[in-house]
Amino acid sequence: MRFRYGQWTNDSQTDEQRLEQMVQLFSYLVVQASGDVDEALDWLRQIAEEYGLFDEGMTMDDLIDKLREMGIIEEIDEVPRLTTKGIQRIRQDALKEIFTSLKKAPDGAHETPNTGTGVDRLSETRKFNFGDQPTNIDLTSTLSNAFRRDGIDDFSLREEDLEVYETEHQTNCATVLMVDISHSMILYGEDRITPAKQVALALSELITTRYPKDYLGLVVFGDDAQLVSINELPFLNVGPYHTNTRAGLQLARNLLRKRGTSNKQIFMVTDGKPSAMFDGNGRLYKNSFGLDPKIVNKTLDEAVACRREHIPITTFMVARDPYLINFVEELTRANNGRAYYSSLSNLGEFVFVDYIRNRKKKFSSR
Repeated sequence: MRFRYGQWTNDSQTDEQRLEQMVQLFSYLVVQASGDVDEALDWLRQIAEEYGLFDEGMTMDDLIDKLREMGIIEEIDEVPRLTTKGIQRIRQDALKEIFTSLKKAPDGAHETPNTGTGVDRLSETRKFNFGDQPTNIDLTSTLSNAFRRDGIDDFSLREEDLEVYETEHQTNCATVLMVDISHSMILYGEDRITPAKQVALALSELITTRYPKDYLGLVVFGDDAQLVSINELPFLNVGPYHTNTRAGLQLARNLLRKRGTSNKQIFMVTDGKPSAMFDGNGRLYKNSFGLDPKIVNKTLDEAVACRREHIPITTFMVARDPYLINFVEELTRANNGRAYYSSLSNLGEFVFVDYIRNRKKKFSSR
């Protein structure tokens, strides 16, 4: 058997690496296509032809077969669909994509400044209490206590001799992520909804896998607001909607009110000014020009209500128009929250750095 060797370069890839790269590209395209596998594959085929992504080692048909073998897609009535495993893979790829762009930051282990029932040991010790983990017993301090009392010759061990290491208290958190699905998220030919969905996908994967005790609610808002499941995220579409920010905040606040934890927060990803709300009779009052004083004031009232319930709002604006910035600053002041003005390329970085920082430094047990 003969082998042909070539010079290795930084661009050299194994077949497994090429496959992984193509699957990640498929994941991104299927999110952009709102879960339409056929459309995503068509886009992938066009990109591959334009940039020469396939060769004799891997063809488009080979990739589709691999996607089937990996359980990412399946055919129902001869139409390719995402499987449940495929949806999870999309979340994983979104998480990987965002975290590879993160700068050095707190590692997000959810620690708080308080001691308590946690995992990571501290240097300090204290007397043993019923229920403490035996693995946290400090043998050196424990034996020293016994020796000081009875000496080496009459050694005996009593409960009062036992000392355990303090551990960092790890708390849980309830988060609602609000995603704007109003028409402006695709206005002027700029795709703003795909990065927003990637953030939601990645955040949901982060919480469900690394922080399973945390709560994550996903709320989309346009003319109205509704709660959506994790599995619906890839299929979200922008509609011919106005921006009912007030309804989104109301739903988010109601969801968080039902959570037992004292640590609650709202993340809102939006590019638009509030342009709609429901009046006292349940009718949709709208003003397409936006920043209608009636709508703005009611939205700010909701921000104040969140503040009174100790729910900070972090707003991620993907637009930089001066009048939009003025509104967000008003909302932030009313809520005592935060605001970030981010580009589409680093939206995920801002969300994850802020989420992890909040969980480590802000949310301590009360």
